Amino acid sequence: MGGGVLTLFLCGDVMLGRGVDQILAHPGDPALRESYAGDAGAYVRAAESASGAIPAPVPPSWPWGDALRTLEESSPDVRIVNLETAVTRSDDFAPGKGIHYRMHPANVPALAVARPDVCVLANNHVLDFGRPGLEETLDSLARAGLAAAGAGRNADEAHAPAVVTVGRRAGRVLVFAIGMSSSGIPPSWAAIDDQAGVAYVADPSPAEAAAVSQRVRRVKRPGDIAVVSVHWGSNWGYRIPRDQIRFAHALVDGGVDVVHGHSSHHARPLEVYRDRLVLYGCGDFIDDYEGISGYEEYRDDLRFAYLVSLEADTGRLADLRMVPLRARRMRLEPATDEERTWLRATLDRISVGVHITLDPDGALRLLRPAAAHGTGSGR
Repeated sequence: MGGGVLTLFLCGDVMLGRGVDQILAHPGDPALRESYAGDAGAYVRAAESASGAIPAPVPPSWPWGDALRTLEESSPDVRIVNLETAVTRSDDFAPGKGIHYRMHPANVPALAVARPDVCVLANNHVLDFGRPGLEETLDSLARAGLAAAGAGRNADEAHAPAVVTVGRRAGRVLVFAIGMSSSGIPPSWAAIDDQAGVAYVADPSPAEAAAVSQRVRRVKRPGDIAVVSVHWGSNWGYRIPRDQIRFAHALVDGGVDVVHGHSSHHARPLEVYRDRLVLYGCGDFIDDYEGISGYEEYRDDLRFAYLVSLEADTGRLADLRMVPLRARRMRLEPATDEERTWLRATLDRISVGVHITLDPDGALRLLRPAAAHGTGSGR
């Protein structure tokens, strides 16, 4: 890839279905099978009750709000999101699930407006409307020119990386995506040789880490950057299980440059291991949870846009900026000074071996790995 710095945009869960789908130009059937609500419009009303009227129908850019300005100003080389919704007209609700997310395929412009290079699909909602719903999701993304990783029509397709070519020297960013049972993915959703599904990993065991690392080494060439995006863990809490830490370290030891974790509803600790960034949980990014009470101490209304700068020829972490945002009226807007201060203090407290500072422009920044205690040495 040559020298210089490569910047990735990463975020947590992007859920454009259910209530968000209802405020867009082409809302699908609002029917739900939830104990909380039988109609997706209930989530719109909850958000309006909390923050004020939403002028539906909104333009495709609405859910992203100020995040689009952040993307424009930072101009990342590669944009990676976890798309946590089926894109389908299907009414085939997956049995045994309490929550189902879907967005109408005609609302794909609300995803495309952010110009993601890779949409991660290895999560616990992409098959909420069965395998036909997944196949419609894959078709909808392909028609929009959006690459997917972590799900496919068979196991080879699901486990294959999305490959993004960057710059005039044709350097590559490889995005592998996996989903674990701890995030709520049923084992039956696993892609197999002749059946569509997700790139499923039962648990963060040494054997599974070795299998993922082997797939990475099989494809990765000198100068490539390898990202593993993993949907894992519970919704709430800051504690990272020891087996997840060992799994992330094993991936780095096996040639992975960035571990992009998600599934939790709020940001979890981050780490620099052997000069590689591990994000254990990026939190939510876009959703319809506004106005739902519970777990307020975690401030799940606050979101991060992660801007990860890497040495292009080595994959080592060069810089990490985190732009704080907050969800209001199903739209992302800048966090307040008080909210930025709270996020900095919280992330600094829960992350081991690194320190978080607050820049004059309001972004949070990871102290350079060489200056932070316990970040490890290069490999």
